[in-house]
Amino acid sequence: MSEPTIPQPAVDASRPRRELVAWRNAIFVIFALSGLSIATWVARLPAIRDNLDLTTGTVGLLILGMSIGSIIGLVASQHLLARLGPRNGMRLTLGLVATGLLLIGIGASLVPEAGIVLIGLIIFGFGNGALDVMMNVEGAAAEQELGKTVMPLMHACFSFGTVAGAGLGALASAAGIEVFWHALIMAIAIGVTAVVVMRFVPAAQEITPVHADAPKTPWQERLRESLSVWADGRLILIGVIMLGMAFAEGSANDWLALAVVDGHGQTNTTGALVYGVFVTAMTVGRIVGGPLIDRFGRVPVLQVSAGAAIVGLVLFILTPITWVMIVGTVLWGLGASLGFPVGMSAAADDPKRAAARVSAVAMIGYCAFLVGPPLIGILGEHVGLLNALFVVLVLIVFAGLASPAARESSRRKR
Repeated sequence: MSEPTIPQPAVDASRPRRELVAWRNAIFVIFALSGLSIATWVARLPAIRDNLDLTTGTVGLLILGMSIGSIIGLVASQHLLARLGPRNGMRLTLGLVATGLLLIGIGASLVPEAGIVLIGLIIFGFGNGALDVMMNVEGAAAEQELGKTVMPLMHACFSFGTVAGAGLGALASAAGIEVFWHALIMAIAIGVTAVVVMRFVPAAQEITPVHADAPKTPWQERLRESLSVWADGRLILIGVIMLGMAFAEGSANDWLALAVVDGHGQTNTTGALVYGVFVTAMTVGRIVGGPLIDRFGRVPVLQVSAGAAIVGLVLFILTPITWVMIVGTVLWGLGASLGFPVGMSAAADDPKRAAARVSAVAMIGYCAFLVGPPLIGILGEHVGLLNALFVVLVLIVFAGLASPAARESSRRKR
C-alpha cells in the first residue's frame, strides 16, 4: 500500500509575521482543546463507573475501545491529512472528538448504557488519535517557518487544556452536575472554538509542498523507505523512551482518579482534584523543560525526569498519607512531562526521514495507550489498581536507561 503524500510546508519568508503568529496561536488552541477533551472524560470517569455500576475490568475494556479508536485514527491520519489538508482534517477530527464526548455523556447518565459509552469512546479515541498526528505535523510546520522552537509550548498547551478540564470536572462533580450536561457543554465549547480558530490555519492550497516538481516515486520505493526506519536501533530506543513515558502519562490519564478513590479511599471529587494536580505538574514540566534542555541537554534532563517519575510513583503507590501521595503525584507528573515531546524532537533529528521516523516513534508511543488501559485494568481487578501501577514503574526504568539514544545531533540548530 502506498504512503500518502502529506503536504509539508516549506519555509516561506514572505508570509507576514502576523499570519505566522496567528497560525502558531491557532495550533496552541488546538493542542489545548485536545487536552481539555481528554481531561473531561477522565475527571468524570469515577462518576461514569458509579452510574453504570461497572467493575474495574469493565472500565478497562471501555478504555480499550478508546485506545483501539486512537490507534485506528493514528494510522488513518496520514491519509486524512493528505486528502483533506491540515485545516479541514483538524476540523473533522475535532468534530469527531466533540461527537464522541457527547455520546459518552448520553450513555453515562441520560440513557445509562455502557454500549453507548463504548461507541462514544471509539469515536472519541479515533478523533483524538488522528488529531494528535495532525496537530504535531502542523505545529512542526509552524515552528519551521517561525524559526523558533515552540513545540514544547504546544505540548504545554495540551497540558493547560488538561488542567482546565480536570478543574471543570472537579467543579462539576462537587456541584452534582450530571455527566451528560457536563459533556454537552464541553462538546459545544470544543466545536465552536474549533470553527473559530481553524480559519487561522493555512489551507492546503496555501502550503507549498517540498519537492512539488519532483517526479513521483514508485509506491514500492516509498514503502521500502518508510519501513527502513525500523532497522535503526537508535530510533527503537527513542521509541522505548516514548513508550515508558507515554505509559506513565497515559496510566495517570486513565487510572489516577480511580486509584485515588479505590486505592486511597478518597471521594470522587478528591480523585478529580488529584488528577488536576498531576496535569498541572505536567504543564509546569513542559514549560520549564525547553530552557533546561537547552542548557543541560536532552539526556541529563530525561534521566532526571525518569528518576523523578520513579520516586513519585513509588510514593503514590505505597504511602497511606494524603499529602505524601500528592507530593508523589507532583513528581510523577513532572517526570512524565517531557518524554513525548523530546522523543518527537529526537526522532526528527534526521530531516531527510523526519516524517517516517516521527510516525514510527509515535506508533510506539501509542502502543502504551492501546496496551496500557486493559493491562492495568485486568491487573487491577486481581491485585488492586495501586499494585498494578508497578508495571508502569518498570517501564519508566527502561525509559531512563534508554535516554542516551535521544542525544542531540551535532547538526541540530538551537
